[in-house]
Amino acid sequence: MIQSMSRRGNCYNNAVIESFHASIKKEMIYLQGAISAKEMKLRVFDYIEGFYNRERLHSANGNMSPLNFEKNAKKSYPLY
Repeated sequence: MIQSMSRRGNCYNNAVIESFHASIKKEMIYLQGAISAKEMKLRVFDYIEGFYNRERLHSANGNMSPLNFEKNAKKSYPLY
C-alpha cells in the first residue's frame, strides 16, 4: 500500500474521499441501524455500484450520474 499525500498544508486529495464518506454516512449507513460487518460490506457495495455511480447526481459532473457522464464523454471524445 502506498500512502497518498500532497504537499504539506495541501489536503486536496483527501477532500474527495471525505466528501464521499459524508455522503455514504448520510444516505446509507445512518439509515441502516446495527447490522453485521458482512452485511454492511454487501450494502456498501450495492450503494456504490447501484446508486452512487448509476443514479446519484453529482454537481461536479454537470448534475449527471458518473455513468452518464462517462457515456457522454465517450461520445464527445471517442478515444477517451
